[in-house]
Amino acid sequence: MFDRIREDIHSVKERDPAARSTLEVLLCYPGLWAVWIHRIAHALWRGKLRLAARFLSQISRFLTGIEIHPGALIGRRLFIDHGAGVVIGETAIVASDVTLYQGVTLGGTGKEHGKRHPTLCEGVFVGNNANLLGNITIGENSRVGAGSVVLADVPPNSTVVGVPAHIVYRNGKRILVTDPHEIKDPLSDALIALAARVEELETFCGRRAGPSEPFAAEEAERAAYRAELERLRDYVSMGEGI
Repeated sequence: MFDRIREDIHSVKERDPAARSTLEVLLCYPGLWAVWIHRIAHALWRGKLRLAARFLSQISRFLTGIEIHPGALIGRRLFIDHGAGVVIGETAIVASDVTLYQGVTLGGTGKEHGKRHPTLCEGVFVGNNANLLGNITIGENSRVGAGSVVLADVPPNSTVVGVPAHIVYRNGKRILVTDPHEIKDPLSDALIALAARVEELETFCGRRAGPSEPFAAEEAERAAYRAELERLRDYVSMGEGI
């Protein structure tokens, strides 16, 4: 037990440069206390003392601002930074060395039974106010951007952002999204329809508009004006008639 406590304190000092001493970590990091209280509540839950476990988790919520259901499975060295508003649901699974920031929700999407909350694999980082909903899996060493809403599985070593979230980095390489279907944004269908309509109009006109073609008429007019000035210079000199 004391080894687990020491490694929890060490993980906070290792991941947060603001943690200057062990005493500061013990007194000023509610995420650490929330994890420790959860271990007791989870033991009560597994011992079929469900009401006592829930009551203890509510005390922890009141003291720390972090709500972890006693049925959730929490791995080693979980770091909840700041922590206010973090919610971890009953069937959530959080592996070791995961980092959660304030406002993160590991929630469900309805009233279904069974596994209905996310699974976070080792080394996952979740930014503040991100929502991970449903029975999804976030792969090892993946990162979820702040404010994102994740509704589908995320492969290992990926970075996802957006509402709903989509992959922008994978294995250290930038992912360029060329198909609106890949984003699954509510406006994707409208963008697809607009792109199809533009394609249809370009085909109808028999050509594809280049970037300079909308100004072709103006350019031709300027060229004719310059030619006329050059012609007049053969007959009129500057300042003549003054």
